[in-house]
Amino acid sequence: MSEDDDILAKIRGGDLWIVNSRRRNGLIIQKEFYTEFAGPGAAVGGGLDADCQAVIPLGSLSLIAPDSAEAQQKALKIRLQWVRLTQNFTDKPVPVDRAQLILEQFKSYFDQSIVDKVPDEAFALLVGVLPYTIRRARALV
Repeated sequence: MSEDDDILAKIRGGDLWIVNSRRRNGLIIQKEFYTEFAGPGAAVGGGLDADCQAVIPLGSLSLIAPDSAEAQQKALKIRLQWVRLTQNFTDKPVPVDRAQLILEQFKSYFDQSIVDKVPDEAFALLVGVLPYTIRRARALV
């Protein structure tokens, strides 16, 4: 089993996890028709991601168990904040603008080498563009 398979099994296992907020890490969560990014502090797994089809860990991924109901609530709010951040990009009417914004956002947080490893398809599904548009934007940025 690969690391991605282990993470996927953990996410689908029914328990709620939190992306460690003390590290520069995150998880791209691929669903059937879209993709979400869960950054530091965000809740993953549980009922949120039962339909998860694949994951792409970013950075040195660390998932921790919440130690209280309050920690769970905070992590759920943070997950929503990450979704809203991505939504801000998808609100842009020009596809290449959306592609550039998501790439710039990830480059501001992760090393270029990590961003380069993320498939065009994953970024495309994050902001509702074609993978070709991500390839074009990578050439422009």
